[in-house]
Amino acid sequence: MSKIEKMSILGVRSFGVEDKDKQVITFFTPLTILVGPNGAGKTTIIECLKYITTGDFPPGSKGNTFVHDPKVAHETDVRAQIRLQLRDVNGEIVAVQRSMVCTQKGKKTEFKTLEGVITRMKHGEKVSLSTKCAEMDKEMISALGVSTAVLNNVIFCHQEDSNWPLSEGRQLKIKFDEIFSATRYIKALETLRQVRLKQAQRVKECQAELKYLKQNKEKAREIRDNLHSKETQLSASRENVKSFENQLEPLKSRLSDIQRNLNKVMKFDNDIKSLESRKRTMEKDNQDLEEKIEKVFQGSDEELNEMYHNHQRTVKEKERKLNDYQRDLDRAVKDYQRFNREKGELLVQQGRLQMEADQHQQHIRTRDSLIKALAAQMEFDGFERTPFNNRQTTSFQRLIKERQEKDEADLRQMLKEYLDKEIMKQRHIDEIRDKKTGLERTIELKITMQSKKQADLKNIKSELQQLEGSSDRLQELDEELIKTERELDSIERSCNVESLKTEVLQLQNQRSELDRTVRKLDQEMEQMNMHTKTRTEMDMLKKDKAEKDEHIRKIKSRHSDELTSLLGHFPNKKQLEDWLYSKHKDINQTRDKLARLTKELVSAEQNKNHMSNELRKKEEQCGSYEEKVFDVCGSQDFDSDLTRLQDDIEKTSKQRAMLAGATAVYTQFITQLTEENQPCCPVCQRIFPSEAELQDVINDMQSKLRLVPDKLKTAETELKRREKRRDDMMELKPMRQMLNELKEKDIPDLRNKLAAINREIQRLKNDVEEQETLIATFMSEEESAKACLQDISLMDRYQMELRDVERKIAQYATKLQGVDLSRTVQQVNQEKQEKQHDLDNVSGRVELIRKRIQDQQDQVQQLKSVTNELRAEKLNISGRLQRRQQLEEQNVELATELQCLSREVKEAREQLPPLEATLEKLQQEKHEILERKDSSNRAAQEKLNDIKEKVKKITLFMRDIDKYVNDGREEFKEQKDAELQDLISRLNDCEKQKERINREMITVRQDIDTQKIQERCLQDNLTLRKRMEELKKVEEERNRLLKEMGQMNAMQLRNEYQELEDKIEGLKRNHSLALGRQKGYEDEIIRFKKELREPQYKDAEEKHREMMIVMRTTELANKDLDIYYKTLDQAIMKFHSMKMEEINKIIRDLWRSTYRGQDIEYIEIRSDADETVSAADKRRTYNYRVVMIKGDTALDMRGRCSAGQKVLASLIIRLALAETFCLNCGILALDEPTTNLDRENIESLAHALVE
Repeated sequence: MSKIEKMSILGVRSFGVEDKDKQVITFFTPLTILVGPNGAGKTTIIECLKYITTGDFPPGSKGNTFVHDPKVAHETDVRAQIRLQLRDVNGEIVAVQRSMVCTQKGKKTEFKTLEGVITRMKHGEKVSLSTKCAEMDKEMISALGVSTAVLNNVIFCHQEDSNWPLSEGRQLKIKFDEIFSATRYIKALETLRQVRLKQAQRVKECQAELKYLKQNKEKAREIRDNLHSKETQLSASRENVKSFENQLEPLKSRLSDIQRNLNKVMKFDNDIKSLESRKRTMEKDNQDLEEKIEKVFQGSDEELNEMYHNHQRTVKEKERKLNDYQRDLDRAVKDYQRFNREKGELLVQQGRLQMEADQHQQHIRTRDSLIKALAAQMEFDGFERTPFNNRQTTSFQRLIKERQEKDEADLRQMLKEYLDKEIMKQRHIDEIRDKKTGLERTIELKITMQSKKQADLKNIKSELQQLEGSSDRLQELDEELIKTERELDSIERSCNVESLKTEVLQLQNQRSELDRTVRKLDQEMEQMNMHTKTRTEMDMLKKDKAEKDEHIRKIKSRHSDELTSLLGHFPNKKQLEDWLYSKHKDINQTRDKLARLTKELVSAEQNKNHMSNELRKKEEQCGSYEEKVFDVCGSQDFDSDLTRLQDDIEKTSKQRAMLAGATAVYTQFITQLTEENQPCCPVCQRIFPSEAELQDVINDMQSKLRLVPDKLKTAETELKRREKRRDDMMELKPMRQMLNELKEKDIPDLRNKLAAINREIQRLKNDVEEQETLIATFMSEEESAKACLQDISLMDRYQMELRDVERKIAQYATKLQGVDLSRTVQQVNQEKQEKQHDLDNVSGRVELIRKRIQDQQDQVQQLKSVTNELRAEKLNISGRLQRRQQLEEQNVELATELQCLSREVKEAREQLPPLEATLEKLQQEKHEILERKDSSNRAAQEKLNDIKEKVKKITLFMRDIDKYVNDGREEFKEQKDAELQDLISRLNDCEKQKERINREMITVRQDIDTQKIQERCLQDNLTLRKRMEELKKVEEERNRLLKEMGQMNAMQLRNEYQELEDKIEGLKRNHSLALGRQKGYEDEIIRFKKELREPQYKDAEEKHREMMIVMRTTELANKDLDIYYKTLDQAIMKFHSMKMEEINKIIRDLWRSTYRGQDIEYIEIRSDADETVSAADKRRTYNYRVVMIKGDTALDMRGRCSAGQKVLASLIIRLALAETFCLNCGILALDEPTTNLDRENIESLAHALVE
């Protein structure tokens, strides 16, 4: 027998996590009692025993709360460990260890179980087994010799679940099923039942499917016979077709030869006509060319070619010379442009340098003005007249720096004096504030003490007042106590509980005798019901027959109109299947035609999409071209825009040339006006009457000269932009031609083709729609027939089952022949009701007497409780009277202390007002000092900041002036002026060179044009002579073809060709007829083969044989399952009955020996078996309940018993279960078993456990 010896606990619940906190508990035999206050850990020990044996946590805990809290231990990880030493069912020592860890992560804790270990002694050595290698829970069950359910619900039942025997029915059933280990057997029975039902259904399905498979097998054999016949006819038809083809072959060969000769004649005729047309065209072209030539060359061909080549050499030489001039001109233009750019850059740089010089002078004037103003403000001497030299500016900087340092030193001294005054005042204020705070704290402390003592005094006075009437109450209690004790003695003498119990025993014997009589009558009714059952089953069969007749009538009524409209009569299943086959054939033919039309429609749609895409691409291309042309031109009038752009380029080029020469002209004019003694206008030679007018003209020219570089740069930019646009437009000329071709030809052609395809698509859609309507009609009829097919099959099955039911009715009628019962069921039932009435009367009298017994016991118990309460109140009042003298002394002492505290508080409050007045005066004086300090500091800072700002401005101007001088910007300006004059001279030289080259190029171009005119005339003469030769060759070729054509007899060939065509046409008609017959045979063969490949006909014989085997084997297996089910069910019932009888016997004995009340004779567990019959299979479920027996009446304890009765009943049931199921385990843990029990039942339970 297994038992536990010792256990150690570490880190569980309130058990600590340090090694020193580990607790070891040794368990003694036969009893170990754990005693301690609440929270000591008694329940935790039972929880640890349950966890280490089963691995289950206490109710409401998932492990996190089972382990010691990491926050209490001030650790991140807390490890817990439970170790148990026990002896297994064989008496061998086994050590078990389970470990856990709980980790604090933020606000949540994470629980994890660690590796467990089981250690045994084997051959004198320790052998360990970890949870990595085995399941510890199963090992513990094996070692303890009990199941997990018994460990959880019986041996180590938790205090919160200790009353589970009185829980609601569903939970109680689950507990008892687990304890009886019935769950797996019930599941096995249910599985067997479900498998048997499925197998029976499978047999029915196989029978139905066999019928269809047999039909398919016969149909497949018929199709194969038809296929063989059609293949024989096809072979004969192929021989006939081959004979026609042999006759056609020589005729077609001869027809091809004649066709080739006729084609050759036709080709000769076409060639002759073509040559004649070509001849006429060439003669006309030669005449036109001869009229065009000014002078026809009369020499030989060699002389003409020599003259033509000489002209070509002369033109090439002239063009080479022109290219050389063009290269020289390009170089000159590039040099001119480069000089012009450099000139523009120099002019811009010169303007910038002049601006810097003007700005430098302005900075000097501004600096001197600022120095003069600041020197006057600071009263410095020597700075009254400007401009200032470097020595004066340096002297000013030194003086202003000295003045700033002096003013800052004066400001610091003033702030220091104010700070000393402020610190002195603050020191006086702190001294007065400390005195005031000390007095306030003293007053507050005294008032707090005064309030506390007043409260104590009030409590003492209240308690003394309460003690005034205690003496009188004590006397009253003595009188009440004497009266209650007398009443209790009187009632105890008047009770007749023993005589009432004797009467209850007599009535119980009478009730048992009546109960036995009722049971005998039940057995007699059960025997009589055997024949009643036969009659009932026969009635059920007749009812089933009527239902099947009704089903058949409903099916015919439901589908009669629809099937009659489709087939013309109401068919059976075979006729309906044949009609469906025919309709399916029509659907396939219509579907083939629809597929062909759909294919044509898809092809047309693809062509449409292709043309639409092509049209879209052309339109997009057209739009892209138009957009590009518009982007460049700004409008669609391309030619006018190009002409206008050429004019703009010419104007801009002239403007640029004019601006390029304007610089030199204006410079020369200015030089003449400034150097001559009596200057006159360079244009009109007018002498200026005054110097002012002369200066105005010079200034005007200089201003225009300064604007020339910018205008020249703008003109060159505009010229480049327009030339670029002209180049872009020239590049767009081919695109313009393609755009016109797209608009006028490609896009209209595609739109016409697209319209024609759309018309074809519409025609095909109409045809497809017509075929789809036809196939929809066929399919609708087929679906309607298919929908009826299932009901027709069901009707056939009903008719077959109807015959079976009629056969069974005849069998039952035979069984009931000759039955004669002398006593009816009604007579037996009447007698049973009379006995049951007597039994109920006796049970009612038993309950009434028991209630009288319980009322007398309750009255005695109530008087005992009143007596105890009076005695307790008497003891309390006596104790309080002894404290009266002590309370009076405390009252006098507290009154004296309160008077003293009031006087001290009054004196302290009188000292506060003088201190508060002094403190307010000192704070006002300090505030005035701070205001004077801030005002003086603000004025001094404003003066200093003003001077610093002005000095900063002067310094910035001086820095810019020094930088201009140090960088040498004045010398750099003079250097750039010299470079500009040199560049203007080189520009003039380039302009002269360009004019010279242009004149030479004009002369050469005129010579080339003259030479090209002469070359064109010679070229025309060469072309004329070449065409005359070609005309002569065409004439010769025409004559040759006429000669060859005359040698061929064209008319005879045409007559022979017509005769052969008539013969071939006749043979082709016969050949086509033969091919048509052959195609029909082939289609029939393909259809038969296709049908044979369909799932229902493919391997039909093999499927029929396999299904027959499956049905027979399934029937045999189902019979074996039925035998096994019944055997297992009977074994479970027998085991359940034996165990329940044993458990109830133990419960009755324990209850009668333990319970001291008279209201319940004994308790027991009732297991009511519910049987629901389905398809001849019985499924039993046991509904458990705990009942209390009062006489012969059994009442559910749940909801009727007291708390103490509930606890005692739960304990007794657990003891009975332990005695029944724990034969190999001598362990039972009871957690506070005496809760809610009175003294008598506690002692009785203790005696029962000892026994």
